[in-house]
Amino acid sequence: MNCETWQDKIDAFVDAELVAEEARAFEAHMRSCPACAAETAARQRLKLETRLAGQRFAPTPAFEASLRRRVAPKRARWVWLPALASAAAVLIIGVILGLNWRDRVIQQQLVSQLADQHIATLASTNPVDVISTDKHTVKPWFAGRVPFSVDLPELSGTQFELLGGRVSYVQQVPAAQLLFGVRKHRVSVFLFRETAASSALGSDAAPVRRAGFNTATWKRDDIRYFVISDVDPADVRQLCGLLQRATVD
Repeated sequence: MNCETWQDKIDAFVDAELVAEEARAFEAHMRSCPACAAETAARQRLKLETRLAGQRFAPTPAFEASLRRRVAPKRARWVWLPALASAAAVLIIGVILGLNWRDRVIQQQLVSQLADQHIATLASTNPVDVISTDKHTVKPWFAGRVPFSVDLPELSGTQFELLGGRVSYVQQVPAAQLLFGVRKHRVSVFLFRETAASSALGSDAAPVRRAGFNTATWKRDDIRYFVISDVDPADVRQLCGLLQRATVD
C-alpha cells in the first residue's frame, strides 16, 4: 500500500486498534518509510502529551488569595516595598517550579514513550526485525540502520538470552532496541543519541520504578541506554552491568 493509504491508519495503529495482520504490515511499512514513521512518532507524542495535560500545575485558592493580599495596593508608598519584594520572590519561586515541572513532564513523556514501545513489542507477533541469539549477527545488522555502534554483552554462563533486535524511534530519530529473555520475562534495551530530555534521567544505572516497570538508564559517550522490564530490580541491575562491561571491552 502507498503512504496515502497508510496515513489513514496511523491513528488506529497508535491506539492499538488495528488487527494483528494490519499492525504487522504497518510496522513493516514504517521501517521503509521515514515520513510515516516520523508522523506516527509525532502522534504518539501528542497522545502522551494529552495524557499528561491533566498533571499541569494549578495554584490552590489559598495560594491565590495569599498572593493577592501581598500585592494589594497600600495607602502609604513605603509599605509597597515589602509587598513588591514578596511578589518578586513568589514570581521567582513560580518560575523555578515551572521549569522543574516542565523538565519532569519532558522526562515523563520520554519514559512513557519508551514504555509504550516496550509494551507494543511484547504484544507483537514479530517483536524483532533480526532474530538471533548470536551477538555477532545482531551487532552488524544495525550497521547503517542506526547512526552508532551497538555493543552487545557476552551472555554465556548468565541467566540472560539475546533474542534479537529492531530499529525503533525515540523522539523521531532512529534507535536500536534490543530484546533479551530472562526466565519467562522480556527486557527491552533502547540505545539512542543523548538528548536534552534524556540527559535529565541521570547516569547511575540504579533500578528505578517508572511507568509501572523497573527501569535503569545511563549514558556512555553520547549514547543513552534505557533498560525496561517487569523483572526484579536485581535482574535489571545484573543486565546493566553486563551491558556496561560490553561497552568497555
